[in-house]
Amino acid sequence: MDLLLSFWHFITHLNETLPVFISDHGNLVYLLLFMIIFIETGLVVMPFLPGDSLLFVAGSLAAIGTLNIFYLLGLLIVAAILGDNINYWIGRFFGARITEWKIFGKRLVREKDLAKTHGYFDKYGVRTIIIARFVPIVRTITPFVAGIGKMDYRKKFLPYDVMGGILWIGLLLLVGYIFGQHPFVQKNYEVVILGIIFISLLPMIIEFARIRFAPKEAEN
Repeated sequence: MDLLLSFWHFITHLNETLPVFISDHGNLVYLLLFMIIFIETGLVVMPFLPGDSLLFVAGSLAAIGTLNIFYLLGLLIVAAILGDNINYWIGRFFGARITEWKIFGKRLVREKDLAKTHGYFDKYGVRTIIIARFVPIVRTITPFVAGIGKMDYRKKFLPYDVMGGILWIGLLLLVGYIFGQHPFVQKNYEVVILGIIFISLLPMIIEFARIRFAPKEAEN
Protein backbone atom coordinates (compact mmCIF):
# COMPACT_ATOMS: atom_id res chain seq x y z
CA MET A 1 0.00 0.00 0.00
CA ASP A 2 2.84 2.40 0.88
CA LEU A 3 4.40 1.74 -2.52
CA LEU A 4 1.13 2.54 -4.29
CA LEU A 5 0.69 5.73 -2.28
CA SER A 6 4.25 6.78 -3.09
CA PHE A 7 3.68 6.12 -6.79
CA TRP A 8 0.41 8.05 -6.70
CA HIS A 9 2.16 11.00 -5.03
CA PHE A 10 4.89 10.84 -7.67
CA ILE A 11 2.56 11.00 -10.67
CA THR A 12 0.28 13.66 -9.16
CA HIS A 13 3.10 16.03 -8.14
CA LEU A 14 5.37 15.72 -11.16
CA ASN A 15 6.58 19.32 -11.00
CA GLU A 16 8.14 18.46 -7.62
CA THR A 17 8.95 14.76 -7.89
CA LEU A 18 10.45 14.66 -11.39
CA PRO A 19 13.28 17.14 -10.64
CA VAL A 20 14.08 15.17 -7.47
CA PHE A 21 14.20 11.93 -9.47
CA ILE A 22 16.55 13.56 -11.99
CA SER A 23 18.80 14.79 -9.17
CA ASP A 24 18.94 11.31 -7.63
CA HIS A 25 19.07 9.12 -10.73
CA GLY A 26 20.27 11.27 -13.63
CA ASN A 27 19.65 9.93 -17.12
CA LEU A 28 17.49 7.08 -15.83
CA VAL A 29 14.70 9.65 -16.03
CA TYR A 30 14.52 9.05 -19.79
CA LEU A 31 13.80 5.37 -19.16
CA LEU A 32 11.16 6.32 -16.57
CA LEU A 33 9.42 8.73 -18.95
CA PHE A 34 9.58 6.18 -21.77
CA MET A 35 7.99 3.51 -19.58
CA ILE A 36 5.18 5.74 -18.31
CA ILE A 37 4.15 6.80 -21.83
CA PHE A 38 4.58 3.25 -23.12
CA ILE A 39 2.47 1.73 -20.33
CA GLU A 40 -0.26 4.37 -20.58
CA THR A 41 -0.67 3.78 -24.31
CA GLY A 42 0.18 0.08 -24.38
CA LEU A 43 -1.87 -1.41 -21.55
CA VAL A 44 -5.61 -0.94 -21.87
CA VAL A 45 -6.03 -1.36 -18.10
CA MET A 46 -3.70 1.58 -17.28
CA PRO A 47 -5.47 4.66 -18.69
CA PHE A 48 -5.04 6.69 -15.50
CA LEU A 49 -1.34 7.48 -15.99
CA PRO A 50 -0.76 11.24 -16.47
CA GLY A 51 0.52 11.44 -20.04
CA ASP A 52 -0.47 15.05 -20.72
CA SER A 53 0.88 16.55 -17.50
CA LEU A 54 4.02 14.41 -17.75
CA LEU A 55 4.80 15.78 -21.21
CA PHE A 56 4.15 19.35 -20.08
CA VAL A 57 6.47 19.03 -17.09
CA ALA A 58 9.16 17.29 -19.16
CA GLY A 59 8.98 20.08 -21.74
CA SER A 60 9.32 22.74 -19.04
CA LEU A 61 12.41 21.00 -17.63
CA ALA A 62 13.90 20.82 -21.11
CA ALA A 63 13.50 24.60 -21.39
CA ILE A 64 16.03 25.11 -18.58
CA GLY A 65 18.41 22.43 -19.80
CA THR A 66 17.59 19.82 -17.17
CA LEU A 67 16.41 17.47 -19.94
CA ASN A 68 17.30 17.29 -23.63
CA ILE A 69 14.29 18.19 -25.77
CA PHE A 70 15.53 16.13 -28.73
CA TYR A 71 16.02 13.01 -26.60
CA LEU A 72 12.51 13.53 -25.23
CA LEU A 73 10.96 13.91 -28.67
CA GLY A 74 12.63 10.82 -30.09
CA LEU A 75 12.16 8.51 -27.12
CA LEU A 76 8.60 9.49 -26.24
CA ILE A 77 7.30 9.41 -29.82
CA VAL A 78 8.68 5.88 -30.10
CA ALA A 79 7.14 4.97 -26.71
CA ALA A 80 3.71 6.28 -27.72
CA ILE A 81 3.68 4.55 -31.11
CA LEU A 82 5.10 1.29 -29.77
CA GLY A 83 2.59 1.24 -26.91
CA ASP A 84 -0.34 1.88 -29.23
CA ASN A 85 0.75 -0.87 -31.60
CA ILE A 86 1.02 -3.43 -28.81
CA ASN A 87 -2.39 -2.29 -27.57
CA TYR A 88 -3.82 -2.77 -31.08
CA TRP A 89 -2.56 -6.35 -31.33
CA ILE A 90 -3.73 -7.17 -27.81
CA GLY A 91 -7.19 -5.99 -28.85
CA ARG A 92 -7.03 -7.91 -32.10
CA PHE A 93 -6.13 -11.26 -30.55
CA PHE A 94 -7.43 -11.07 -26.98
CA GLY A 95 -9.88 -8.15 -26.91
CA ALA A 96 -13.11 -10.06 -26.38
CA ARG A 97 -11.69 -11.90 -23.37
CA ILE A 98 -10.04 -8.85 -21.79
CA THR A 99 -13.27 -6.85 -21.83
CA GLU A 100 -14.75 -9.50 -19.52
CA TRP A 101 -11.95 -9.35 -16.94
CA LYS A 102 -13.03 -8.15 -13.49
CA ILE A 103 -11.32 -7.14 -10.26
CA PHE A 104 -13.29 -6.64 -7.06
CA GLY A 105 -16.42 -7.26 -9.09
CA LYS A 106 -15.74 -4.42 -11.55
CA ARG A 107 -14.55 -4.67 -15.13
CA LEU A 108 -10.98 -3.59 -15.76
CA VAL A 109 -12.13 -2.05 -19.05
CA ARG A 110 -15.32 -0.15 -18.33
CA GLU A 111 -18.20 -0.51 -20.75
CA LYS A 112 -18.82 3.24 -20.80
CA ASP A 113 -15.20 3.87 -21.87
CA LEU A 114 -15.56 1.34 -24.67
CA ALA A 115 -18.85 2.95 -25.68
CA LYS A 116 -17.29 6.44 -25.78
CA THR A 117 -14.48 5.19 -27.97
CA HIS A 118 -16.89 3.43 -30.32
CA GLY A 119 -18.77 6.74 -30.49
CA TYR A 120 -15.62 8.53 -31.60
CA PHE A 121 -15.05 5.93 -34.33
CA ASP A 122 -18.65 6.29 -35.49
CA LYS A 123 -18.31 10.08 -35.68
CA TYR A 124 -14.75 10.58 -36.92
CA GLY A 125 -13.82 7.26 -38.52
CA VAL A 126 -10.12 6.54 -38.82
CA ARG A 127 -9.32 10.14 -37.76
CA THR A 128 -10.20 8.97 -34.26
CA ILE A 129 -6.69 7.49 -34.07
CA ILE A 130 -5.31 11.05 -34.16
CA ILE A 131 -8.06 12.87 -32.25
CA ALA A 132 -8.07 10.35 -29.39
CA ARG A 133 -4.40 11.08 -28.65
CA PHE A 134 -5.51 14.28 -26.96
CA VAL A 135 -8.31 12.74 -24.87
CA PRO A 136 -7.28 10.93 -21.66
CA ILE A 137 -8.64 7.39 -21.25
CA VAL A 138 -9.99 7.40 -24.82
CA ARG A 139 -6.42 7.44 -26.18
CA THR A 140 -5.69 4.23 -24.26
CA ILE A 141 -8.90 2.49 -25.33
CA THR A 142 -8.75 3.53 -29.02
CA PRO A 143 -5.97 1.20 -30.27
CA PHE A 144 -7.60 -1.64 -28.34
CA VAL A 145 -10.98 -1.02 -29.99
CA ALA A 146 -9.30 -0.66 -33.39
CA GLY A 147 -7.75 -4.08 -32.84
CA ILE A 148 -11.04 -5.63 -31.77
CA GLY A 149 -12.64 -4.23 -34.94
CA LYS A 150 -9.72 -5.55 -37.03
CA MET A 151 -9.04 -2.15 -38.57
CA ASP A 152 -6.65 -2.47 -41.52
CA TYR A 153 -3.24 -2.23 -39.84
CA ARG A 154 -0.96 -1.08 -42.65
CA LYS A 155 -3.30 1.23 -44.57
CA LYS A 156 -5.24 2.80 -41.71
CA PHE A 157 -4.11 2.18 -38.15
CA LEU A 158 -0.32 2.47 -38.47
CA PRO A 159 -0.05 5.68 -40.56
CA TYR A 160 -2.68 7.53 -38.53
CA ASP A 161 -1.16 6.30 -35.28
CA VAL A 162 2.29 7.58 -36.27
CA MET A 163 0.82 10.99 -37.14
CA GLY A 164 -1.11 11.10 -33.88
CA GLY A 165 1.90 10.11 -31.80
CA ILE A 166 4.12 12.78 -33.35
CA LEU A 167 1.46 15.47 -32.91
CA TRP A 168 0.61 14.55 -29.31
CA ILE A 169 4.17 14.25 -28.02
CA GLY A 170 5.48 17.18 -30.05
CA LEU A 171 2.69 19.61 -29.18
CA LEU A 172 2.59 18.99 -25.43
CA LEU A 173 6.37 19.02 -25.07
CA LEU A 174 6.43 22.28 -27.03
CA VAL A 175 3.73 23.86 -24.84
CA GLY A 176 5.69 22.88 -21.73
CA TYR A 177 8.94 24.10 -23.29
CA ILE A 178 7.49 27.53 -24.13
CA PHE A 179 5.24 28.17 -21.15
CA GLY A 180 6.41 25.82 -18.39
CA GLN A 181 8.93 28.23 -16.85
CA HIS A 182 6.67 31.29 -16.98
CA PRO A 183 6.34 32.84 -13.47
CA PHE A 184 2.55 32.49 -13.51
CA VAL A 185 2.82 28.80 -14.37
CA GLN A 186 5.45 28.21 -11.69
CA LYS A 187 3.24 29.84 -9.04
CA ASN A 188 0.08 28.05 -10.16
CA TYR A 189 1.40 24.69 -11.36
CA GLU A 190 -1.46 22.60 -9.99
CA VAL A 191 -4.05 24.90 -11.56
CA VAL A 192 -2.25 24.80 -14.92
CA ILE A 193 -2.05 20.99 -14.87
CA LEU A 194 -5.74 20.77 -13.99
CA GLY A 195 -6.41 23.17 -16.86
CA ILE A 196 -4.51 20.91 -19.27
CA ILE A 197 -6.50 17.91 -18.07
CA PHE A 198 -9.77 19.86 -18.38
CA ILE A 199 -8.96 20.99 -21.93
CA SER A 200 -8.07 17.39 -22.83
CA LEU A 201 -11.39 16.19 -21.44
CA LEU A 202 -13.40 19.01 -23.01
CA PRO A 203 -14.31 17.10 -26.20
CA MET A 204 -15.76 14.28 -24.07
CA ILE A 205 -17.66 16.77 -21.90
CA ILE A 206 -19.12 18.55 -24.94
CA GLU A 207 -20.11 15.27 -26.56
CA PHE A 208 -21.74 14.05 -23.34
CA ALA A 209 -23.66 17.32 -22.96
CA ARG A 210 -24.76 17.20 -26.60
CA ILE A 211 -26.15 13.69 -26.17
CA ARG A 212 -27.57 14.32 -22.70
CA PHE A 213 -29.43 17.52 -23.54
CA ALA A 214 -30.30 16.88 -27.19
CA PRO A 215 -34.06 17.13 -27.87
CA LYS A 216 -35.63 13.71 -27.83
CA GLU A 217 -37.37 12.60 -30.98
CA ALA A 218 -41.11 12.64 -30.70
CA GLU A 219 -42.52 9.22 -30.09
CA ASN A 220 -44.85 7.86 -32.74
